[in-house]
Amino acid sequence: MTLPDGALTQLNRTPHEACDGLSDSTSKIFNKLKIFRKSRGGEGYGEPTMEPVIIVLIILVVLVFIALIKTIQVIPQASAAIVERFGRYTRTLNAGLNIVVPFIDTIRNRIDLREQVVPFPPQPVITQDNLVVNIDTVIYYQVTDARAATYEVASYIQAIEQLTVTTLRNIIGGMDLERTLTSREEINAALRGVLDEATGKWGIRVNRVELKAIEPPTSIQDSMEKQMRADRDKRAAILTAEGTRQAAILTAEGEKQSQILRAEGEAKAAALRAEGEAQAVRTVFEAIHAGDPDQKLLSYQYLQMLPKIAEGDANKLWIVPSEIGDALKGLSGAMGNFGPMAGGSGGGGNNSGGTERREKPSID
Repeated sequence: MTLPDGALTQLNRTPHEACDGLSDSTSKIFNKLKIFRKSRGGEGYGEPTMEPVIIVLIILVVLVFIALIKTIQVIPQASAAIVERFGRYTRTLNAGLNIVVPFIDTIRNRIDLREQVVPFPPQPVITQDNLVVNIDTVIYYQVTDARAATYEVASYIQAIEQLTVTTLRNIIGGMDLERTLTSREEINAALRGVLDEATGKWGIRVNRVELKAIEPPTSIQDSMEKQMRADRDKRAAILTAEGTRQAAILTAEGEKQSQILRAEGEAKAAALRAEGEAQAVRTVFEAIHAGDPDQKLLSYQYLQMLPKIAEGDANKLWIVPSEIGDALKGLSGAMGNFGPMAGGSGGGGNNSGGTERREKPSID
């Protein structure tokens, strides 16, 4: 830098005097360069200013602070961080406080190790019977190896989605619509097996795969509703017929059981009645034999039974046993014997009158 003429002569003067004596351009140069008085014979340039030192100190403090921030890395729980040194993988930082070399080690990626849920949009899939169905899927996955998830695949979410779509098309392509709608568990198991095997090298574990919805075309849905309605009506008719048949069977069995029980009751009642009558006859017979009745008593009993034989309006024909005549003879003899005891000498006329009145009833 060239100083104008007379500028060197101003160096021995004070800074203010030197600045005043110079031209405008020279004073501007002195102000920018902060040129102060220069002592000769080994003397210094004067008292240095503190502003550059403060600026340097501030810069150093900022650099130290940034270095500390880059040196200390705090990783949250269930997380991991990938450390690279000059672009090359060095190590994986686990949860807690970690120390890295500032400006040399860099954090490339922070990965969440918790189980993640990713829903995928509906995908059109063709079944074996050439019907297009839309299938919604939900994937539950978890990162098990942060290094593999970072370096083995560019975007594991997109890779899992595309793998899910292709696997679904392979599985559903071998099933018809009815089997597809009724085999969700089978489809989930097959899809999970394929995804878990394929994503293992990426450091991903697929824990669960769910089919949210399987939507067939609208026309197929209408046909399915009609078919389901017809099946329900058919099942209702079958159940009604089976109920009527079962009711008839139960009614018949009930009547049969009732008749059997009624017949058994009547038989037991008849048996008991017969036993009662037999016991009564036996008792009467024993009483008669015990009383030792004579012919007179028996004749009297025959006469008492005659009105009972003639009872009833429908009895137009009745038969008198032959023993009735003998009984009447015995009874008339008994009355003749009782005559003298009752009235004295008039007994003969009464006896003859009694003989005339003993007529056998006519048999119609």
